[in-house]
Amino acid sequence: MPDSAQPPAVAFEEVAFAFDDHVVLDKISFTVPAGSMRIILGGSGAGKSVILKLILGLYRPDAGVIRVNGERIDNLPERQLLRLRADIGMLFQETALFDSLTVEENVGYRLFEELRLPLEQARARVAEVLGFVGLAGLGQRLPSELSGGQRRRVGLARAVAAEPSLLLFDDPTTGLDPVIASNVNDEIVKLRDLGRATSILVTHQIRDAYEIATREVASSNGQVTFRDASPKTAARVRFMLLRDGRIGFEGSADELLASEDPYIREFLFNTLPPW
Repeated sequence: MPDSAQPPAVAFEEVAFAFDDHVVLDKISFTVPAGSMRIILGGSGAGKSVILKLILGLYRPDAGVIRVNGERIDNLPERQLLRLRADIGMLFQETALFDSLTVEENVGYRLFEELRLPLEQARARVAEVLGFVGLAGLGQRLPSELSGGQRRRVGLARAVAAEPSLLLFDDPTTGLDPVIASNVNDEIVKLRDLGRATSILVTHQIRDAYEIATREVASSNGQVTFRDASPKTAARVRFMLLRDGRIGFEGSADELLASEDPYIREFLFNTLPPW
């Protein structure tokens, strides 16, 4: 369960954001407890990725307050935002890898360039996270030598290499075939359950979101096992559906599927049938 003694990992209080006259977020409020997962759904242009960029301080809200790990960040100067971002891992939809750097250099970029860890310590951490995402032995390859799914997992490894307390995923399975997407989903579940970081995932891939929400992973004697989520794990995962600038739904996977709201039923059952 989330740690109630800690401040929320993320808190939005009456946050509004617009592009000129187009209102994207209309005074929304929500919290993400430390150690939990929030899955944000919504149609194209609903504001899912905008929420991630507001958390990173890449966008500033037009109104309202945003807190990350208890610290107000919507009014922080850029230098202090850089400090904040050091504790956030972000997986971009495009992966945003450096084409001229090897996998090892991409994954360890923050360790080498920003944290300036001793070389052997940084390399050991890179090897550890590459093994975690199933890419052991590929550290010397270039991104161009990898498949789309492998590049997405390199992005995952880079996001977690510095052991941030907050992970942000921007449509991590878009453009991937179902088999590769399922592999990426497995890695996200592993990061949630074994890494214990707070995570926020935005997506319009309903099937993948449900797969992540309803499964868990356990590790014993070096063996990783996937299974149906226990009530304890399920309680850590909440869905949020954005609609018309507002939060149209908040609740568990079961509550989402049981909703009788006509918009939610159309959104769920017509997006990626069959259910």
